[in-house]
Amino acid sequence: MSNDAFQDCYPDDLSHCYGCGKNNIDGHQLKSFWHTEGGLISNKGSEKTIAHFIPEQCHTAIPGFVYGGLIASLIDCHGTGSAAAMAFRQANRPMGTEPALRFVTAALNVSYLAPTPMGTELELIGTFSEVKERKVVVEITVSAGDVICAKGTVVAVKMPESMQLN
Repeated sequence: MSNDAFQDCYPDDLSHCYGCGKNNIDGHQLKSFWHTEGGLISNKGSEKTIAHFIPEQCHTAIPGFVYGGLIASLIDCHGTGSAAAMAFRQANRPMGTEPALRFVTAALNVSYLAPTPMGTELELIGTFSEVKERKVVVEITVSAGDVICAKGTVVAVKMPESMQLN
């Protein structure tokens, strides 16, 4: 099993996303992984994913606090990356193999539960509430330290062929 970030396994022509694209030097460069506990990946059926991000001053809403749009963007990209990783896992294929399994957001719901402080690493944890061949639903929490600042649901669908470059 690879230790590469999910997003680093995307084909180059599908790696330009502002939130997580490895080919977008101006973007967030979010990196998602399978969550491990004690060095072991969770059992099938209880899989979790994890990502970390440190907001910069340009992500300020008001002094000392993170802009909510950044939080939504991180939830969005962690959700679609997690969906792709789960699709590869369900197909018993390593990430990065062809054909690519890429997902896009069909719906995004974010609830802001507490102000998100600047200067603190954010942790995103994803769990799967629905997994189908063409649709994956990921529930995500965003924490700053011990405080859950936001929760989100990403309904991710397999990327339509019309979005792929040929």
